[in-house]
Amino acid sequence: MAKANAKLLMLVDEEPAQRRLVAAIAARAGWRTVAADGRTEAELQLASSQGLLLDAVLIDHHGPGEETIELIETLNARRPALPLLLLTVHGSTETAVRAMRAGATDYLVKPIAPDRLLAALDAAVSARANVGELRPLAEKITAPLGFDEIVGATPRFRAALAIAAKAARARVPILIEGESGTGKELVAEAVHAASGRARKPFVALNCSAYPQGQICSDLFGHERGAFTGAFDRKVGRITQADGGTLFIENVSDLPLDAQAGLLRLLEDGTVQPLGARVSHDVDVRLVAATDRPLLDEVAAGRFREDLYYRLNVVNVALPPLRDRPQDVPALARHLLARIAAQPGMRALGITDEALHVLMAFDWPGNVRQLQNALFRAALVCEGEALTSADFPQVALAAQDGGARFVVPTETAGVTLFEPDGHIRNLEEIEADVIRLAIGHYRGRMTEVARRLGIGRSTLYRKLAELGIGEVAA
Repeated sequence: MAKANAKLLMLVDEEPAQRRLVAAIAARAGWRTVAADGRTEAELQLASSQGLLLDAVLIDHHGPGEETIELIETLNARRPALPLLLLTVHGSTETAVRAMRAGATDYLVKPIAPDRLLAALDAAVSARANVGELRPLAEKITAPLGFDEIVGATPRFRAALAIAAKAARARVPILIEGESGTGKELVAEAVHAASGRARKPFVALNCSAYPQGQICSDLFGHERGAFTGAFDRKVGRITQADGGTLFIENVSDLPLDAQAGLLRLLEDGTVQPLGARVSHDVDVRLVAATDRPLLDEVAAGRFREDLYYRLNVVNVALPPLRDRPQDVPALARHLLARIAAQPGMRALGITDEALHVLMAFDWPGNVRQLQNALFRAALVCEGEALTSADFPQVALAAQDGGARFVVPTETAGVTLFEPDGHIRNLEEIEADVIRLAIGHYRGRMTEVARRLGIGRSTLYRKLAELGIGEVAA
């Protein structure tokens, strides 16, 4: 029996299987779901006694774009305060932009991870429903970037990119660690683009986007009749990536049975689909990412220790955006240029005052949240440049305790002072200068040594003495 205080969601989707899946996910957070298979039924539901109790509407867009836009306009006209969320396929940016201008509250890209869907629903009905910049939008600006195009000049960030760039030329696995939104997939795509596999497939699997029982089938594939419901043979992501790169996002969520199969892939280069009698060889470069420390998962018994060391041959640790506020101005201008290239958007500048506001904010959602804030501001901006007035909810969130403001004290480069105002010790400054140089010259050690005015042997000796030898690995 449904709880009396359960929130009510209307799902507009003509596919029963998709409705059942979304309803099951929403139920985890106490939502009840009513279904409508199209525009007509949605309008009837809205006018019913049950429709008056609706807390949100989720519209799955897979039909004509005009029909979706018209439905959003109709629902918004009748119930302006009702949150309307759009669920759309990857690459439908133009439809999503038009939908938001028609009155949609948010949009998410399929396949959607359960936690992102629940976070979006929660944000839609929270008391701060107007804090648009801080919602967990799942939209992405899609064109992949090479290492030379990734924006960021702070030493820790450039050092991390240098490690990734050098490792890209090898076949070894890479583990990318960093908070959600720091750009782990972006770096994985850059690794693929910089490798000898660039013309081969880049295949991604997000472990948190699928039920635990489905991951093995998606990763390894299955034969017909391998389990109940396996009516056809399925090629897994590993086989799809043969010759190229497999990127496993949120690898910490990989179930233990899938971990065993992944270990086998790393040890002998073979994969065995579910239900298959024999394994087959594959040539796959593995890049994994996690937003949780894997060693903690190993200690808790949720992640295999032997797999951890197989994955962590090269470790790329991406710092959060709050630790590199000096990068915000360049990032903001770069993201605005990419936003302007999307259908329905236009080129915009940004004022120094607005950049100061963005630099001062402690972005809990990192670069992804900054991108979302800029996207929403650009969507409604009527002038030629974004101003501080286009980001009112950033200040509001800080005042409400949702995040804090920080005072940027350094320009891009090397930090000279300790927090107490004293000069840092020379060895630490020297280490930062070397990291900055390695990042700036993309790991080209001969050029690094030349620009620093020292020999290569001296450079490598200093790397060892300063404990940053892995940067040159």
